[in-house]
Amino acid sequence: MNQGKANASRSTAVGVFHNHEAALKAVNDLKSAGFKDSQISLVGKNADGEVKTEGNKAATGAVAGAAIGGGAAALASLGISFGVIPVIGPILAVGPLAAALISAAGGAAAAGLVGGLIGLGLPEDEAQYYEGEVQAGRYLVTVNAADRYAEAWTILHRHGAYNHEVAQGAGTASRTAAGATSGERTMKLHEEQLHATKQPVETGGVRVRKEVVTEHKTLDVPVTREEVVIERRPASGHSASTSDIRPGEEVRIPVREEQVRVQKNVVEKEEVTIGKRQVQDTEHVGGTVRKEEIKVEQQGDVDVRTKGTAKDTSRKDKGH
Repeated sequence: MNQGKANASRSTAVGVFHNHEAALKAVNDLKSAGFKDSQISLVGKNADGEVKTEGNKAATGAVAGAAIGGGAAALASLGISFGVIPVIGPILAVGPLAAALISAAGGAAAAGLVGGLIGLGLPEDEAQYYEGEVQAGRYLVTVNAADRYAEAWTILHRHGAYNHEVAQGAGTASRTAAGATSGERTMKLHEEQLHATKQPVETGGVRVRKEVVTEHKTLDVPVTREEVVIERRPASGHSASTSDIRPGEEVRIPVREEQVRVQKNVVEKEEVTIGKRQVQDTEHVGGTVRKEEIKVEQQGDVDVRTKGTAKDTSRKDKGH
């Protein structure tokens, strides 16, 4: 996976190669894509492997590096230059970066590589990293790509280049190990994950109020009333005088009874408390997610071994 990212504030693409052949192929591919010789530079250790340490002169190198913007001589006319860069030692270089580093007088480096790279617009920490890579024997290709940064980096990466950003992501130690694989590439796998968020929403409401309703009720109330009892029985039959017959004689007996009167009074019958409480529930939510998986296709007689978190997919012994 291409780890280089186009940066609107950066115009110089930088690639580090483990061998000279891969670096030259990348340079040729860049030229085929329309990049000019004056935009491309290559710097690497001299074949004799000597290292001449004269101290870090990055401060003076930065002054010389600032003059690189003019482009210097074209790659074709400059050819291959040899010189000595402080800290790194003997180097071979081509392109505008070489023109800035190598003096015309005696082929001695007038500035440190850090200063030259800073002059190309690279941050100092990245420039120091690339100087360390060249000192370790690797090859550096720079492209003054302007607004074609992404295209330039894609070409470099296609031929096995890595840069400061890739090294930071993959671990510098794996890049500088003595047994590092030539043309090593890095691929990252991604997957989607579900994340649930909660927010309170109004799902309804409860309104509690009082209403007056009318209903008919009956009561059984015991009452007492008086009745008149008349008893008639035979008299003794004794003689009575005529004066005992008195017309209109009467006896008045009052009769009473209890009457029921209904009265109403208001009493408290019930008390209602109204409030809210929170209850816990569980809702099952789901969704469709995607993830990337690596598929390895083998052609021919090839051994493939996967290390790390994935299952070991090394080929079984075929017995030959």
